[in-house]
Amino acid sequence: MASVTGLEGIVAAETELSFVDGEKGLLIYRGHEAKELALQTSFEEAAYLLWNGKLPGDEELIHFRAQWKAHRVLPAALKAIIDQLPAKSDMMSVLRTAISAEGAADGTSRAWPPQPEAALRYTAMLSVIIAYRYRQTEGLPPVEPHPELDHVANYLYMLTGKLPKQAHVKALTTYFILAMEHGMNASTFAGRVVLSTQSDMASALCASIGAMKGPLHGGAPSEVVHMLDEIETKERAEMWLRQQLSSGQRLMGFGHRIYKTFDPRAEALRIITTGLAAEDPWFELATLVESVAVNLLHEFKPGRKLYTNVEFYAAAVLRAVSMPKTLFTPTFTAARMVGWTAHLLEQASCNRIFRPQSVYVGTIPG
Repeated sequence: MASVTGLEGIVAAETELSFVDGEKGLLIYRGHEAKELALQTSFEEAAYLLWNGKLPGDEELIHFRAQWKAHRVLPAALKAIIDQLPAKSDMMSVLRTAISAEGAADGTSRAWPPQPEAALRYTAMLSVIIAYRYRQTEGLPPVEPHPELDHVANYLYMLTGKLPKQAHVKALTTYFILAMEHGMNASTFAGRVVLSTQSDMASALCASIGAMKGPLHGGAPSEVVHMLDEIETKERAEMWLRQQLSSGQRLMGFGHRIYKTFDPRAEALRIITTGLAAEDPWFELATLVESVAVNLLHEFKPGRKLYTNVEFYAAAVLRAVSMPKTLFTPTFTAARMVGWTAHLLEQASCNRIFRPQSVYVGTIPG
């Protein structure tokens, strides 16, 4: 039996949730281009689409947003558990522990099949957990959810205690929508494998969070921020980038394992950041660096098809909204919760336990 290390290229499931075409630069959520959703809808609307198969009507959206806000309050017992975790615990481990604890406490630890309300509850709760824990570790008082703010704006508000700039909310919302789903990646597969045993949603989400924690999957775009910090000004951009390429160094945020043309997620984020450049100089620097870098890559590496990936503009957005680097991967996780839970609901609807084979390469006695 021939083996395929890492299962690369092996089809593990059929899905109606998303489609990734790396050659054409397409990312589709349930029949809609993700970049168009990111530019034209709210995070809640895009989440509703993935969970329900259609965009919400006006009344549906009002009811859905009310449900979302109702799940932002952390139970006292969960806060107590978070409070007892060692200060040195990294945020991804905190999230994994918190979701596990909530799954054990809410009475659904044996629930099968998982319900859409659980998907909404865990997703709404995760960003609140991040903000609560972050302020705790910074020695700051917790901030209660703002009743008038939508999901992304409320996340920024609970981190800082200040009403966020509308430009920052728009940019981060675009990022959240583009990060919420991306096919059968490692963390999504991990969650589906656990759920396929008819385990509960919390256990499956813990598996997904554990996979996202690994630097080969959920590695944050902090190196892109470092690069932009090094470049510092528009005037230095071409000189710095040319020196990097001349010395054989990689440009962080360019090239992608799947996309052989422009990453559609990067395209949408570019449109947003270009439109907001006048409101934040960091966006202006990022758009210039991208333009110069793509031209230089064509010059130094002709035929390699190296274009901007989502990490480049994710870094620009996260840096612009003053997101601490320690929260880059947790913030990615807060967005991806929508895709994970959508996959778990889909897995339950047509479940078959995953049971791949392995090839024995050891010795045989006799």
